[in-house]
Amino acid sequence: MNREKLSEIISGIDDKYVDEATGSAAKAGRSAAPKVRRFRWGMAAACVLVVLALGSAVYARAAEARAYETAVTFFEENGLSPEGLSRSEIKEVYRDITTRRFTFGKTTEVIRQTVPGWEIAQRDTSPEELAALWDRRTRTETPEEDGISFRWDYRYAHHEGRSDTLEASLLECRRDGETVWTAEFPFYLDDFARYPEGILVWGWNETLTSGETAYAWIACVDERGEVLWQQPLLHGFQLESIAAVLPDGEGAWGVISRGDLRYLCLSRYDPAGKELSFRQTEVGNYGIWNAARLGDGYILQLGSYNEGDYAHLFRMDREGNVIGDYAYEGEDCVYHIVDMAEFGGKVYLSAYAVPVQHDEGGRHEIARILDYIFDHGWEITEEELTPLVRENYTALLLLCDPEGGTPRTFYSVQGSLGGKLSVKDGSCLEWDVESVVSAFFSPATSAFSIGGTCQVFRYAFDASGALIGLTDTGETARYAR
Repeated sequence: MNREKLSEIISGIDDKYVDEATGSAAKAGRSAAPKVRRFRWGMAAACVLVVLALGSAVYARAAEARAYETAVTFFEENGLSPEGLSRSEIKEVYRDITTRRFTFGKTTEVIRQTVPGWEIAQRDTSPEELAALWDRRTRTETPEEDGISFRWDYRYAHHEGRSDTLEASLLECRRDGETVWTAEFPFYLDDFARYPEGILVWGWNETLTSGETAYAWIACVDERGEVLWQQPLLHGFQLESIAAVLPDGEGAWGVISRGDLRYLCLSRYDPAGKELSFRQTEVGNYGIWNAARLGDGYILQLGSYNEGDYAHLFRMDREGNVIGDYAYEGEDCVYHIVDMAEFGGKVYLSAYAVPVQHDEGGRHEIARILDYIFDHGWEITEEELTPLVRENYTALLLLCDPEGGTPRTFYSVQGSLGGKLSVKDGSCLEWDVESVVSAFFSPATSAFSIGGTCQVFRYAFDASGALIGLTDTGETARYAR
């Protein structure tokens, strides 16, 4: 404390305290010389005690004011509303968030009322965990909670002097690594989906010449592996492919398909495989990348690599009529939708964002990284490349208004890509996030320029959209661009 400040404080002390101090000192001053020293010390001590008493109060008020100002600034910078909070509650919310305790009741209220998005921070992966991830990199199938997993293969008939032909597609159900049953189908199996109502399998027939019609095929299998029904889709197209099969909530199935690379189609089938209705809508050369139930209709993602359109959504009613479409765009980034789901009356979109950048021979997501590598002599280590790849990606979970598609809120995870969505027992939504943990440069590979490994984390959300859990799945995902 400087001299001017000390004088200021002393001048504000009540005279009676000074008189008492100087009176005691005068009495002490009539004694021997050593008493003089005690007098000076005694007077100084008396003054300091009073100054400390007053100064501590002043300091406490000043400290409280600074703490409050810091908290208010934090609220302003982060878009938090202090409405309805007392001075002490504002400070407590600030401390609760900055110390990452999140135990103060008002904190949740403030966040839900005023924050449109929330960034989820992930810890860094240790060398030991990276080693474990590397050991897990060859995992090819992930069992469900009941230990059930599926894999498929093809069996061919060999012919002398001509090409082999498909004899059957094989879907194998396994429990804890042991085969439970195998179902066979007379078409190329493309994908399947397991629902409580049954296992739906789809694909297309084999064609040996370009002039043959490529029909889409669909089949239904029960949990014992018995094929209940199977049939081709006969809608008059030269080429039809199934993108998704979804239950409609009333016992029927909604089959979403693409016809002749131009038409968006919806077929409805009853539990016995009889077609109930069919409708087609011309949408142009767009692929059907994702589909999910939405109310009594559907929400679809249509995309085009040629047009650079990766986040275009269509709404369709249960009869197949297109009743709305909307796209997600950013001024400084490009959104890629990966998966979608309906839960708690909201539409959830799993996506990732990359900065806008110039295309680099088709590697539009990583153009900046490739430019950096080329500028440094085409040599880069994994240790140097991995942070560059992580900085390029942000995983996003968008919670959208089902009517207009407007995002209500979002979660983001840096250094990651959004993965699949799933609704667990109707009680929570699970979001897989693929965190990039290693990357390598592969200029001689035609399929990709940068490859790597991602660690899969699973986030759980309740019906209100609040984050309620996080687990390391122990799974890995391949990264290749």
